[in-house]
Amino acid sequence: MKQATKTRTSTTMAPTAHIGTAKQFYLQVVSDGTTTSPTSTGSSLTTTSLMTTPKPKPPDPTNFKSVGQNESSISLEWSKVEDISTYRLEYEGNVRDVSEPDDTTISYTLTGLSSGNRYNITLFSVRDGDQSNGISIIAVTAPTDTELFTNQTQNETSITLTWKRVENISNYILFINGKEKNIPQESKEYIAHVVEDLTSGTRHEFSLFTVFVNVHSRGNNITAVTAPTNAEKFTHLNQTETSITLTWISEKDIFNYILQTNGKEESIPEQSTGSVNHVVPNLTPGTRYQFRLFTVFDGVRSTGDDIIAVTAPNNVETFDHINQNETSITLNWTTKNDFNYTLELDGKQENFTQQSTGSIKHVVRNLINGTEYEFKLFTVFDYARSSGKTLTAVTAPANAADFMNKTQSENSITLTWTPVNKFNYTLIVNGKEKENFTQPSSDLKEYVVGDLTSGTEHEFRLFTVFKYARSSGEDITAVTVPSKLNSVKVTERTENSIIIQWISPNEKWSYEVQINGSDVASSSTSATVTDLLPGTKYVLSVISQFSGFSSAASETITVTKINSTAAKWEVTNSSITATIQGLFSRGTAVPKSQIRESVNAQISGTNVSFSGLIPGETYDISLFYEIDLLQYTDSLTLIPPTLSPQCKHRGGYSVRVFWEEVPGVWTSVKINIAGNDLTVQKSETELQIDQLQPAKTYKGSLVSMSGSRQSERVEFYCSTDPAGVIAGSVIGVLCFFVLVVLVLIFLKKPELIRRKKPFTDGSKQISTKETNISSTKFPDHFHQMSLDENRGFGQEYEDLSPVGRDQARRAALLPDNAPKNRFTNVYPYDWCRVKLNSSGPSETLNYINASYLPGYKNNREYIATQGPLPGTVKDFWRMIWEQKVKRIAMVTNCVEGGRTKCERYWPENGNPGIYGEISVTVRTEKKETNWTLRDFIVKNMKTSEERTVKHFHFTAWPDHGVPESTDVLIQFRGLIRQHIDSDGSNAPTVVHCSAGVGRTGTLIALDVLLQQLDKEKAVGVKYFVKKMRFSRPYMVQTESQYVFLHQCIMDSLMFNTNNDDNFYENVGAVYVNATALRELSQAQDNHKN
Repeated sequence: MKQATKTRTSTTMAPTAHIGTAKQFYLQVVSDGTTTSPTSTGSSLTTTSLMTTPKPKPPDPTNFKSVGQNESSISLEWSKVEDISTYRLEYEGNVRDVSEPDDTTISYTLTGLSSGNRYNITLFSVRDGDQSNGISIIAVTAPTDTELFTNQTQNETSITLTWKRVENISNYILFINGKEKNIPQESKEYIAHVVEDLTSGTRHEFSLFTVFVNVHSRGNNITAVTAPTNAEKFTHLNQTETSITLTWISEKDIFNYILQTNGKEESIPEQSTGSVNHVVPNLTPGTRYQFRLFTVFDGVRSTGDDIIAVTAPNNVETFDHINQNETSITLNWTTKNDFNYTLELDGKQENFTQQSTGSIKHVVRNLINGTEYEFKLFTVFDYARSSGKTLTAVTAPANAADFMNKTQSENSITLTWTPVNKFNYTLIVNGKEKENFTQPSSDLKEYVVGDLTSGTEHEFRLFTVFKYARSSGEDITAVTVPSKLNSVKVTERTENSIIIQWISPNEKWSYEVQINGSDVASSSTSATVTDLLPGTKYVLSVISQFSGFSSAASETITVTKINSTAAKWEVTNSSITATIQGLFSRGTAVPKSQIRESVNAQISGTNVSFSGLIPGETYDISLFYEIDLLQYTDSLTLIPPTLSPQCKHRGGYSVRVFWEEVPGVWTSVKINIAGNDLTVQKSETELQIDQLQPAKTYKGSLVSMSGSRQSERVEFYCSTDPAGVIAGSVIGVLCFFVLVVLVLIFLKKPELIRRKKPFTDGSKQISTKETNISSTKFPDHFHQMSLDENRGFGQEYEDLSPVGRDQARRAALLPDNAPKNRFTNVYPYDWCRVKLNSSGPSETLNYINASYLPGYKNNREYIATQGPLPGTVKDFWRMIWEQKVKRIAMVTNCVEGGRTKCERYWPENGNPGIYGEISVTVRTEKKETNWTLRDFIVKNMKTSEERTVKHFHFTAWPDHGVPESTDVLIQFRGLIRQHIDSDGSNAPTVVHCSAGVGRTGTLIALDVLLQQLDKEKAVGVKYFVKKMRFSRPYMVQTESQYVFLHQCIMDSLMFNTNNDDNFYENVGAVYVNATALRELSQAQDNHKN
């Protein structure tokens, strides 16, 4: 339907006109949309009054009706009247013309109306200005829609809608999901209406119409939802220390969720239908949380479902086992909270109520020994456990069975036991862990514990070991066998008793002492054996005993001392003899004067004798058994020498008795004359006796005294000077008397006369002046010296005794150097001692008992030294190296007569010997009958320099004695001289024996004197020996060596006389002088020292 908008001229009929009556019309011209105002008379309008003749009215339109409306318009519709195209609508004083010439059905909408009003509308068809009678209808506009139409609240089954009241309407129509519901008008400004019986969690469509005369408003549409139901089965599923997993059933996948955790909200997006799991993270361990879960549909929440859940507590800080036994394990853990605990073992659980914070100990009992268990400890808070802390621990295994000691020795004990389940084992010995054993393969374990202390109670504890756990331990005590005593010393021996002592290694030991198989009472460290036989050999055994075990016997062999009253000594002026009952094997006679040598005893069975002794000398007699067992001691003085007194008168009242010194010792001389006993000290050789009668002959006697022992008494006569004739007579008588006495003496004691025979002129010259003796005169000289039992040699040797003895020996006498000296009377003189190189002028660091000795060519051609001691071997080789020695002459054996004379200073078995910084290797060794020759390779390990040293070792020379013949020593000297001459160096030759004086001096003297004999055809034996003694004391130590030296010169002269070849080319020749050797042997017997 279209609204008329064309320019036209129309006639408007007044509203009050009625058909069939006179009407007043007004003409209104409308052009281009502009309407002219009508005019009328008598009014404000200008009208033109027309008077017409009534015409037939056009017919009314048919099917006039209201087909629609809104709040400001009403839509009308009618059927077109044939040939009429104009229509007029009148309503509430308003006229509307409608021209629709073409449509059969005309539609027209009245606009600008008021909402919710009733309108009386009349429709006229108009033809040529005439209108039909008109047809009227009542139509209304739609009322206005409500304002503020909304859903105020909702729950799961209802929604409360509200809107603002609309005036002048009768009621409201509410469409709920397409279903109509009439709602009456209310007087309240705001109307609330609850829509019930709805489906929860559903979106609902609402349309609200206002109604006026059955006309609806346009309607307000809203969509609202019912609250969803709470999620089903909302609960906690599980938890960790920092999270809780919640779960619920989601019914629709269009729902969202809001989760409140202790009041804090969290949105959870749409979930698919079914089970929903949600993890709430970042929580505090062991804490209680309150959760509320809302189901959300289009922003609408359910009422919410509440649960309380907790996070799992933390595991305990520490979880460990602290000990165990065979049936229990003690666990320990530390916590900071008062939680409960669950301990899980083999699927079984044990719960603990709240404990105080800190360290918690718990003993798990009734376990199986030697078994590994896995424990899991949960901290429990409410219903929640921690993740659990796992611990593997074991029970202690059972002890081994049959643990015992099987055998024992001094230093070991053999233990045995029966293993248990093939466990390992730990053995504790005396509180210290000794050994760990792996699983034994056999059923019986046997173990030897070594390095134990003998004779001691030892504690053993055997642990069975399973992993880290030990059994309680099986204890046994066992003892080692006591050890054999290292030494049993005889501390005292008498004629009838022996005291032995030993050091007890252990105060708990006891001892069994036996003598010759019989038991003897003893203490812990000694035993005294009595009622023994003098001079008898006994075997004493000491057996250590401890806890029923005995050591091997420690034996010592000793002898009781000889009964001192059993010795009957016979003493002469040169020998001591006795027959002694009791055991002894050697004896010595040591003179009181240290300058003389001791004499060894000659023993045959029970007979002992000492010969070749010094008259008047006091000897300390010692008898020994074997090496060092002193059996008997005594001090005996020999009969002093017999003096030959002579007497001369001095006037008529005095005489002078005098005598010559003879070899021997005496302390005084006693003279008896004229009834007077007179004593003269040894220093005097004469005595003047006064107050005698003139012209009178006195008989006197003289004895020499050595202590209390006196010599053979010698009688003599002395005459005073007679006056006149009487004197002549007296002299005659005296001469006769003297002659008679001399005849008697000659007849009775011819040997005395021979002994008193004066020395030859040659001998006297030797004793007073050291001159060289030519080779042509030497045999005669040797003969003269040999007379009267080598008296000349004895006197000449005695003259050499004090030579050089007063020289300084300060370094040798220092206390620190005492251990470096082999003997206490053989010291080097300071001026000629060999000094070792040292960092400073220390007389200790540079000291060695060695002296420079003169030779034929220079004053340092030899070094005489003692045989090295154990503590001086390094110093000996230092001297060899520093002095650049090329040869060593050794004239002693290392052991002689059972005594060590010299420490072996070279290695054995071909291995190098290390002596400080010096290494010595034996390169070659050649043994002959009387000597051994060696070549040493001597190396300085600091510089690696090597040298060769020749070793000449003479093996046939007894200590304090002489070789059996001169030829072997002359040959040996020849070998050394050959090496010296071929070497051509000025290095000294080292010569040593034991003390470095006797045999050493003899060999050096022989070498020098034979050179002198060869070069000068003369020799000075005494002079050179004296010269040597100024460099070192006691050179050529005994008279027998001095005589032997002369014999060597003599035999060399005889050999040279019979052989024109060079002497050194015949060192292997045999020298024979039977007579000389026989005389030499006699001299040794008489003068051995």
